Order: sequence, then C-alpha cells, then structure tokens
Amino acid sequence: MLRFLPAPVLGTVMMLILAVNTVFWSTPLYVVALLKLLAPTRSVRDRFSRMAASLAQNWSSSCIWFADNFLSPQFDIRGVENLDIHGQYLVCSNHQSWNDILVLFKSFDRRAPFFKFFLKQQLIWVPVLGLAWWSLDYPFMKRYSAATLRKHPELRGRDLETTRAACERYQNVPVTILNFLEGTRFTLAKHDQQASPYRYLLKPKAGGMALALSALGERINSLLDVTIVYPEGARGFWDFMAGRVRRVVVEVRTLTVPHEFYSGSYEEDAEFRKRFQAWIAQLWADKDVRIAALLRESA
Repeated sequence: MLRFLPAPVLGTVMMLILAVNTVFWSTPLYVVALLKLLAPTRSVRDRFSRMAASLAQNWSSSCIWFADNFLSPQFDIRGVENLDIHGQYLVCSNHQSWNDILVLFKSFDRRAPFFKFFLKQQLIWVPVLGLAWWSLDYPFMKRYSAATLRKHPELRGRDLETTRAACERYQNVPVTILNFLEGTRFTLAKHDQQASPYRYLLKPKAGGMALALSALGERINSLLDVTIVYPEGARGFWDFMAGRVRRVVVEVRTLTVPHEFYSGSYEEDAEFRKRFQAWIAQLWADKDVRIAALLRESA
C-alpha cells in the first residue's frame, strides 16, 4: 500500500507506525504486570501471565498486519500447519538480523503460543520494550567475557541458572521458547573468528537448550527446527522497514527429542553432554545443508 513512497520516507513512516502500535499495546500490558506483581498465588500469577501473553500476541499480530499491508514482502512459510496454540514448544533457529524476530512472529502468528526468548541483560533498558519484556517473564542473560570468567570463575554457569529458573516458571502455561543457538547474529567476521565448520552458520551453543529440555520435560509437544533464508541476502531492520527486503523463506521441521535428553544432567554428566552436543551438531549440519538447498531453489 505504501510501496510507492521513497525508501527513506517509507522507513520513517513504518517506524512511527510500529512505535505508536507498541505504546498502544504496552499500556494495558503494564497494568497486567502490576496486577501480576500483586497476585497472591502461583495460579493467579499464571492467569495474569496468560493475559500478558494475549496482549503481546495482539501487538505482534498488528505489527505483522502493518508489514503485510504496507510493505508487502513475500513470505514462503512451510511446516506450520499442525501446530497447537495451547501447546508448549521449544524452537531453535538460525539468526542473521533483527528481522528474524518479525519473521518468526509472522511464521507462528496464532498457530503457536507467543514467543519467550532469551535476551541480553542490557536490553532491559530499551525504552518501552524493556519493561514489557520483563512483565512477560523473558529471561535476561548476563554475558561475561573470558577475562572476567578467568578472574571470577564463580560466575560460570550463571546463564544456565537463569535458563532453569525461567523454564520452571513456564511449566503451567502455553509457551513457545525461542532459542537462537548461535547466541548472536551471523556475520562473516564472526564466522571466520570462530573457524565455524558450517558454511552459513556459527557454532551452536547447546547448554541453554539442554537445560530448557530438562526443566520443561516431556510436557514439550515438539522441538521446532526453524531455518530462515533471505534469498537476496540478510539486511538490517531499517532496510526491512524501508521495503528493501522483498522475499523471505522459512522452513519449520517438527522433530522428536530423544527421550534421554529430557532427564540427563548437561552440567554434571560429561558423557551426556558429549552425546547432546553431538545431536545438536548434527542438527546444525542438517540446517546448513537445508540453507544451501533453499538458496539454490530461490535462485
């Protein structure tokens, strides 16, 4: 609808629209967050958590509507037909740009529960969104440099403790937990620095997913393996808002988690950790092959 506008104007208009939409839905969300804070029991808090997730879902759906109708990108989404809005899912995805979040919202919109995802602790200070993420029980992860860990070894494993505590809060509510296993957005510089064995991916980090599986157990309906491909190359969020992202391909595979990975100890059992890392490595190798195939298909 607005694609006739010059890209800088279109981007500015879209950013303003999304900002107003975010403030609109955040206001009642803050009210629910306050009521949740004052709730006397776990069951009542769970009820307010569902209300907060419903408001967040409405915000997400309206953002998608604006993108679909004003930007008209072409989405090719596969494998989401049999999901359950009341289920519990663990999602792993490759990560290339901030656009991945909007793409995932589009892919799972009202087909699965609203996303919970792990955020860097600094993002709690993002205006409006930081407080909203906190009220939605998003876990904030504090990353430590290698030098800091050498000086303070007691800090090792803090992120894993945060993962466990967050997943325990999700036990009684519909939830889709999103995990970008690479831990950061893909760039060629990071790829070379890691000496990644994959062509299109960084090395995966398995610890967070292992703890999520252990904390939620077999209540999880499925592991959803998501592969996102931008046939014209990954671009930044501004480029998406300016209409420069024309096509996105999303492939979702529903996988069965091996039973042993629900109950083993990733932290204490070296043999279990080795088997789990091998499983994740194979999952990532398969994803690397799928990315290559989807790029060839799109070309």
